[in-house]
Amino acid sequence: MTDTQTTITDVMGASKEKSYTFDYSFWTHDEYTVEADGYCKANEGGRYKDQDYVFKKIGMDVLDNAWNGYHCCLFAYGQTGAGKSYSMIGGGANRGIVPRACNTIFERMKENDDPEKAFEVSAMMCEIYNEKVQDLMIPVNKRPGNGLKVRESKALGIFVDGLSKHAVNSFEEISNIMDIGESHRSKGATLMNAESSRAHTVIQIEFKQIITHKGKKAQKVSVINLIDLAGSEKAGQTGATGDRLKEGCEINKSLSCLGDVIKALVDKQNGKKGIVIPYRNSNLTRMLQNALGGNSKTYMICAIRPGAKYFEETNSTLRYADRAKQIKNAAVVNEDPQDKLIRELKEENDKLKK
Repeated sequence: MTDTQTTITDVMGASKEKSYTFDYSFWTHDEYTVEADGYCKANEGGRYKDQDYVFKKIGMDVLDNAWNGYHCCLFAYGQTGAGKSYSMIGGGANRGIVPRACNTIFERMKENDDPEKAFEVSAMMCEIYNEKVQDLMIPVNKRPGNGLKVRESKALGIFVDGLSKHAVNSFEEISNIMDIGESHRSKGATLMNAESSRAHTVIQIEFKQIITHKGKKAQKVSVINLIDLAGSEKAGQTGATGDRLKEGCEINKSLSCLGDVIKALVDKQNGKKGIVIPYRNSNLTRMLQNALGGNSKTYMICAIRPGAKYFEETNSTLRYADRAKQIKNAAVVNEDPQDKLIRELKEENDKLKK
């Protein structure tokens, strides 16, 4: 891996060397030192990119766009055990993008000294398990059997009907929600991963900026979707049977639907006629509809494994990412047109005063 290029070599077979270019290629395999508190820090001059480095490159970009009023989405894709949950959530001292982003939101809010600007933050957390959407704030034994419905309205866009929304005023509160949700996640052991995610996890943060001017309130709303996809897997390699096998089939089916949506979006943008985007083929693609082809600044992390026997899956993941990067979204700032006019006039007024 270099700054932007990932190259893979099939050392066990006849496949040739393959190279892919992305915005970033992060080496997170070795060449690090574990510090006293458990944090994995890059060795001097080594290739290793630690959690702090990855957050500054990707997480800060997501936050900056949310701060400017854009909807944002960050999702992690890849084979089971490749490190998606580690990148998104992290473990111990090696906190991932999600907790770091939540912490930075509240740090920025504390720095605000404009009396006319206020903030509201709320958080939701759900999972898609066996194609059923479930609220992760509710224990498994109290969840509805058929799950929650994904619906659409002109006012709210795509939303999960009945998903609990929790107002939060500090990083500790949002961290507590994530800890509860994490404890209710569907996990299971396979031969490839002792803590394998058996469901897609969605953390949704609604961030409102309320600006008061001459007694009138205007607001900018940004919805940040942070999605930890369950890993694609081969039943033979995971040794899955019974429930694990059924879960794996549903995971692969929804990831296949995600691939179909990405392919259709790229074909449509390339001018192919009569393309229907199959968002409704799975709950995952239905929930990601806005993030994939609509009003959102969307980022994708693809996690891969260096093991020689995973060459085909690694190559498949990189091809998937290569296709996804061709999608072009038209994101706009989410504010009322009249509020936008008032804000622009106020900014112009302040400039003239100076």
